[in-house]
Amino acid sequence: MSLSTQLAGQFDLIVLGGGPGGYVAAIRAAQLGLKTALVEREHLGGICLNWGCIPTKALLHTASVYRQMQHAEDLGLRASGVSFDFKRVIGRSREVAARLNTGIGHLLKKNKVQVFMGQGRLLSAGVLEVSQVDSSGVAGGKPLMLHASHIILATGARARDLPGMATDGDRIWNYRHALAADTLPESLLVVGGGAIGMEFASFYSHMGSKVTVIEAKDRILPIEDEDISAFVQKAFEGQGVRILNTASMTKLTSHANGVQVLLQHDKEDIEIDVERVLLSVGIVGNTDGLNLADVGVKVESGHIVTDAWGFTGVPGLYAIGDVAGGPWLAHKASHEAVVCVERIAGHGSAHPLQATQIPSCTYCHPQVASIGLTEAQAKLRGGKLRIGRFPFVANGKAIALGEANGFVKTVFDDATGELLGAHMCGPDVTELIHGFGIARTLEATEAELMETVFPHPTLSEAMHEAVLASYDRPLHF
Repeated sequence: MSLSTQLAGQFDLIVLGGGPGGYVAAIRAAQLGLKTALVEREHLGGICLNWGCIPTKALLHTASVYRQMQHAEDLGLRASGVSFDFKRVIGRSREVAARLNTGIGHLLKKNKVQVFMGQGRLLSAGVLEVSQVDSSGVAGGKPLMLHASHIILATGARARDLPGMATDGDRIWNYRHALAADTLPESLLVVGGGAIGMEFASFYSHMGSKVTVIEAKDRILPIEDEDISAFVQKAFEGQGVRILNTASMTKLTSHANGVQVLLQHDKEDIEIDVERVLLSVGIVGNTDGLNLADVGVKVESGHIVTDAWGFTGVPGLYAIGDVAGGPWLAHKASHEAVVCVERIAGHGSAHPLQATQIPSCTYCHPQVASIGLTEAQAKLRGGKLRIGRFPFVANGKAIALGEANGFVKTVFDDATGELLGAHMCGPDVTELIHGFGIARTLEATEAELMETVFPHPTLSEAMHEAVLASYDRPLHF
């Protein structure tokens, strides 16, 4: 040990990273009786709570209320002169994130997890050096040396920049800049039609920006079922959003009033001028500065390689969440955390996480939610499929809400009745998808789903009807 390093203590488990994977891992480890430390360099709760999932949902809720107020007359209400304070809209989203950040600290303290604020670096498989930072993020003091039999890396990921097109926080944004904007841009180009890009496109377009989305692949939301992608694109275009698929940027030039953008779309060159550009082109794992190569941890395509239990192959070292690869979802990270810790603790009920059991949610308008295989993926397995669709326009609750745009789609294996996948687009589907998730976890077939009583009037009835439609038995369409 160098003279500049002081011994901080011995732990059973150290977690590096305090996001939805890291803090859940630390809490579960403490519950199982392990002496646990957590190291976080910036904010407890990670990107999701502070700069991702939570603040974006606060913004999208505001946009939803604003949109509903503009259509109040459809409900027999009068609301004239509807407007907004954009700085207050952004400010509220930051307040929501701050409140939850404080809550994570209380949870860790309640579970007797020792928290160290600082930048961690592996010195060996069982030793983590921590360069401490104060509450304002300023480094200071002597580094700490933490020892543990097991170390979990949960350092998350960051937004990917495009070569020669780095974000500057002024004209060219990443998601953090979009979450902390001072003013609403008159026009916005969103580069990337995945979940994050479409959520920001939804928020800014509803608030009044003229939005264009470009996607390199042949459809937006490319991981979703093709029917969902097509429906969402049509809905967005109906809201005034311009969408260009199979498109890419070739040059960005900032100027006093905005950004000149050169695009290639369907082998044609297009030039557009916008006030702001938001890059949403994926993420890369936070592996820099961890000293991974020296301790033998393998990294591929910017992410740590692990097995189904989060084990890196180096005794005592594990990785979970975004740094360990996709799908890049907070609930995936949290579930991986529990699986990994219970495996370490020898908990007999631990089971590895299956990617097809992870629900995906996009909170744009209309909302999107899915689990399992798309129709195209299911076809690749071979065998006969049973496909069911039910539109929300035939659902009483959706009509009563004035939100009847969307549908539910189910994919079953004809031979076994297994629910291979479920795909939903429409009102509050992100709150409904867990029903199909539970069905898949319990290995329910079409028989159990058909026999389940769905309450009336609810949006969930559309789920039941989609199952019935898969077997040519729909009752209300």
